[in-house]
Amino acid sequence: MAGRKVFLIAALCSLLILTTFTGTTESASCCLRYTKRKLHCKRVLGYTIQNIGTACDINAVIFHVPGRFLCANPGKEWAQTAMKCVDERRRPLRSVTKGRTSASP
Repeated sequence: MAGRKVFLIAALCSLLILTTFTGTTESASCCLRYTKRKLHCKRVLGYTIQNIGTACDINAVIFHVPGRFLCANPGKEWAQTAMKCVDERRRPLRSVTKGRTSASP
């Protein structure tokens, strides 16, 4: 009987430790504060949007720069400009073929 109690307590402790660790790793991927430095568009490789509803405490733009990630306030004008810059770089270039005529022999 004592063996069952020890097993039950060990199982509950393991579950408690596991849930604590899972909660810690989830919050580690959230921005907790904003950077104060403005980023130049050329340094930004990409970005992701963080919303409050996804277990994070603040809304943020997570800019991907070489070697790290920086969190920015999505309401700041420079952050919106940087996002537009990345979006324009990602947009495929459209070939300008309208108005051109090819000469046929």
